[in-house]
Amino acid sequence: MPRSVNAVASRARRKKVLKLAKGNFLARRNVWTVAKNTVEKGLTYAYRDRKNKKREFRALWIQRINAAARMHGMTYSEFMGKINKKGIELNRKVLADLAMNHPQAFVKIVESVK
Repeated sequence: MPRSVNAVASRARRKKVLKLAKGNFLARRNVWTVAKNTVEKGLTYAYRDRKNKKREFRALWIQRINAAARMHGMTYSEFMGKINKKGIELNRKVLADLAMNHPQAFVKIVESVK
């Protein structure tokens, strides 16, 4: 009796990986072994960078708050220290948005903590 192989599941698994490899260059998109390696590496980067995205945005918010605070004669650390002491519960994301898009509101916050 011949050996049975589950060709349907194997083909589906390969099609799924080749679909994820779409958009790659040359063999990376249509040769199974190369595409499999490419997709695995890409998924590893995606997992890692979902974590890194959070720290990159936090760093961006801090830079924006620092730049806006310095325009009003304070450093970032002074500003955040005084905000925490006053009990103003605005996170860095909101503060950075105010500094960029609503400078009058940010000025009010700076004046309230000075």
